[in-house]
Amino acid sequence: MPIIQINLLEGRKQETIETCIRDVAQTVHESLGVPLSSVRVIVNEIPKNHYAIGNTLKSEMAE
Repeated sequence: MPIIQINLLEGRKQETIETCIRDVAQTVHESLGVPLSSVRVIVNEIPKNHYAIGNTLKSEMAE
């Protein structure tokens, strides 16, 4: 059973995340030849104030 974890900074539309999950699951199914029902995809959304580059929080950076 493949388990795929995706870590993303918060802020994307729910529809975009759901499309990503479906696309990743389908790709893993096709590339590994495993049943689609055995593929697990986990998306972790990280708050921008919980992520830093060096000592600068992503929430402090200009978009």
